[in-house]
Amino acid sequence: MDQNSITPNTSNQQLVINGDNDSATALLQEKQTRRRETLSDVTFIEYMTVGILCFVNLINYMDRFTIAGVLNDVKKEFNIKDDDAGLLQTVFVVAYMVFAPIFGYLGDRYSRRAIMVFGVALWSITTLVGSFIPNFAAFAFFRGLVGIGEASYSTIAPTIISDLFVGNVRSKMLAFFYFAIPVGSGFGYIVGSVAGAAAGDWRWGLRVTPFLGAVAVFLIAFVMQNPERGQAEDSRMKPTTYKDDLRSLVKNPSFMLSTLAFTCVAFVTGALAWWGPQFIYLGLTLQPGVNITLESVSYKFGLVGMLAGALGVPLGSALAQRLRRRAPDCDPLICGFALLASAPLVYFALVAVSSFPPFTYVSIFLGMLTLNLTWSIVADIVQYVVIPPRRSTAEAFQILISHMFGDAGSPYLVGVISEALKRSLGGAGAGAGEAPSSGAQFRALQYALFVTCFVEVIGGVFFLLTALYIVRDKLKVDRAIAEAETQNAEPSHSNAQDEAIGGE
Repeated sequence: MDQNSITPNTSNQQLVINGDNDSATALLQEKQTRRRETLSDVTFIEYMTVGILCFVNLINYMDRFTIAGVLNDVKKEFNIKDDDAGLLQTVFVVAYMVFAPIFGYLGDRYSRRAIMVFGVALWSITTLVGSFIPNFAAFAFFRGLVGIGEASYSTIAPTIISDLFVGNVRSKMLAFFYFAIPVGSGFGYIVGSVAGAAAGDWRWGLRVTPFLGAVAVFLIAFVMQNPERGQAEDSRMKPTTYKDDLRSLVKNPSFMLSTLAFTCVAFVTGALAWWGPQFIYLGLTLQPGVNITLESVSYKFGLVGMLAGALGVPLGSALAQRLRRRAPDCDPLICGFALLASAPLVYFALVAVSSFPPFTYVSIFLGMLTLNLTWSIVADIVQYVVIPPRRSTAEAFQILISHMFGDAGSPYLVGVISEALKRSLGGAGAGAGEAPSSGAQFRALQYALFVTCFVEVIGGVFFLLTALYIVRDKLKVDRAIAEAETQNAEPSHSNAQDEAIGGE
């Protein structure tokens, strides 16, 4: 169901003002039939805009996971252990999540084009400069600056797509946008490992995306379309105060529960993406007669992640579009069952790596495939349970929560648990001042990563709870948009909008 407004007329206005839910919904659906419902209706400049946003999202995640592809080399050069290695990603994500609300507030009120140009330029420059830093503390600081730049883009880009399209066309475009996340992450592993190996220095892996970032800045500034907020829905709503925005989001059960569920997705994705190649490498080295490098494992892991994302993201979107007419609450149900299915698959992958490696890659692929089903669906949920003038704030709020309790801490937490278990597991070479054995290192990281399976189950439960509220909360937004148009009033003067702010 789409978030559409209705053409003002006396009878329609009276129906909406009286709060007749069935009539309001019928009127919204009537106007929906007159809107663009197929990709053939999308203009060339709109395709270009989505393509630019996808390109920037691709290099965004390439940059984010380049270090993960050469993590072993980073640890050796800076002489750091697992906990400090995990801290590198945590510093990045903390900066990313802390600045997301700031850019969300700005994105709902000021030029989104200017904010995105600033952000992409910032992360490109700091990535390039950081690649020359010889000190670990300074290097970690520059990774934090990269996170600030990426926060400005990630909070705003989905709202531009939302303001260009409605209905299934919006769902398809968001799926295309989020398709770039796993593919870009996979490219990050590949670029980091291949460029580092070719140059004989892992730092060259960080010097690829800045040049692509310069291209992205040009495209955003001079080619990308920058629609009015709420343009696709003919929304006349104006921004409310930041206090009202936050109050509305906190009292919106569909938004809050889906955000908590997505936090679990972020936790698992962050931990597996950061430690996956290192874990598989340790497991394979326990096999007799195996001669491998971390770069080769990272390359394969990246390919598996890319394939899982390339199939999982559009598959999730396609399932949702097909099932919505029969089951209006299908979006969170698909996500919930996907996480519950992913948990045992990830467990089998963690168990099989030291004994049956081919099964490990198959299980990781299937586990990541089911995990990726959620990406575009969650983005769609945020767009249709939140009114147009506060969607950037909603994106920022979700980024803050999901990263604060998700992938900001999961790489570091896994690293800390792993280091603690190494001391207790011991093994040959575990004497005073000596490094633990390869077997102890592997088992410690394996047990630490088991946490992800438990978190996936929790996330699945949160998604299933979201299904209890999703239809009601979407209807509130539809009615708020319709009433704002028919009354041509400020959102704060709208009864439906008051309901959307305050909940029930």
